[in-house]
Amino acid sequence: MEKKEKKEKTSKDNKKLDVVKIKEKKTSNEMLKKVLSKTSYTILMLAIILAIYVAINLLVEKLNLTDIDLTTDKVYSLSETSKQIVKNIDQDVEILLINMDDIQSVIDFSNRYSKENDKIKVTLITDVTQHPELVKKYSLTQNSYMIIIKSANKERQLTTDDLYTYDYTTYQQKDLTEEAMTNALLDVTITKKPKIYFLAGHNDGLSSYMYAFKTHLADEANEVEDLDLLVKGKVPEDCSTLAITTLNDDLKEVERDAILDYIKKGGKIILLTDANVTKIAMPNFQKVLDEYGVSISEGILIEQDANRMLSGLPEAIIVTVNQGTSVTKNINMDTSACFINSGKINIQDSEKLEKLGVTLETLATTSSKAFYRSDLNIKSTSKQKGDQEGEATVGALLTKKIDDNTTSKLIVYSNNMFVTSVPVAVNVSAYQLYNNEDLALNSISYLTGRDDTIMIRKDVEVSTYTVTEQQQAIVLTIIFAIPVLIIVAGLVIWQVRRRKK
Repeated sequence: MEKKEKKEKTSKDNKKLDVVKIKEKKTSNEMLKKVLSKTSYTILMLAIILAIYVAINLLVEKLNLTDIDLTTDKVYSLSETSKQIVKNIDQDVEILLINMDDIQSVIDFSNRYSKENDKIKVTLITDVTQHPELVKKYSLTQNSYMIIIKSANKERQLTTDDLYTYDYTTYQQKDLTEEAMTNALLDVTITKKPKIYFLAGHNDGLSSYMYAFKTHLADEANEVEDLDLLVKGKVPEDCSTLAITTLNDDLKEVERDAILDYIKKGGKIILLTDANVTKIAMPNFQKVLDEYGVSISEGILIEQDANRMLSGLPEAIIVTVNQGTSVTKNINMDTSACFINSGKINIQDSEKLEKLGVTLETLATTSSKAFYRSDLNIKSTSKQKGDQEGEATVGALLTKKIDDNTTSKLIVYSNNMFVTSVPVAVNVSAYQLYNNEDLALNSISYLTGRDDTIMIRKDVEVSTYTVTEQQQAIVLTIIFAIPVLIIVAGLVIWQVRRRKK
């Protein structure tokens, strides 16, 4: 009896054990299914997120959208001047970007030009082997980087060297992309380039220091050439502006008469001259200036206001460029220039100017604390007896009426050094200070009737570096792997919290 009961009990225990095992197996299967389900869900979510990411990138690439410029000075946006130049283009222009697919700034600027004017077409070429005609014409290789901007009759080629320069003052790379591309567009579409002649034969030692200024003039779609009036005998008919720089000796009579004849025909002159500190007699040169009622001093200006001079250099005065003049009316901002050892402009009174048929616009002045010194034997930079304190005119526009249909214009600055590459400090030339470049180039733009190029030119500096393979891997990991890990971690935390509930 006992054996029978014991056997029945064992049988019941075995059945209970089987039931427990079945339940445990069922629970285990259910858990596995849940885990697999959640893992599948996680993988599916990741796949959806990655698919959305890829789709957005493909869409953006297809739409060819430009980057949003969040910089304070909008250094990666087209300037208003560039927009105006581009809008005025009335002929078809093509911008060929050869192997420029990894230089996004060039692509962005090109697309901005195209959006401003639908006559500008942008073509990105990433495989030159598909364009044998270009390979042959421009001697291209698979590693060639080039921008070709062309109209029906003209073209301009740019390389990456034209897009950047190096500032040895800040040890940073300057981005010239917009300046180079806008000037190229202007160059290939302008019907006739202004011709700028520089009077030669009176200060040849100065020529090398004027190279940067002349180069920038040429970059802005001007033709630049030296003029020896003793050889030519007259100012050429195609002269848009005659540039006269500091003279070491007086004009010859034939030169004087040629310039006077040029004035009578409505000629435009820019005079960039330092003070005549050597007091050389120049009656023929003064005869030219008398047509406009001006003369240049023999003494120099010295600044007393520490805020209006270069540090420790009272002779390097920071002059105010007046707003609202014919030259500056397109520039809606305060500008300054730095004149070094500048003279001052002596101007006849209003009655005498009226007799000459001349109207005056003051372009640049010193502060009221500057003083004029004629006795250069005095070495002190503080004001002495005989020095004349007060605001002085150092830049002026004089318009002379020749007849009812003809006017001649003279822009005069009583300083030449501000447009030269004469070094002022370590790796800094006078031409690079403040708005010196803008003032000089804009003055000539006004005289040549090129108001579209009167502007404040961007001075964009960018720090650059070359990454190693290891650095590249780290960057890519940060961009792609970390966001994925964050997503996974978020999903895991979410699942853990669900279980606790």
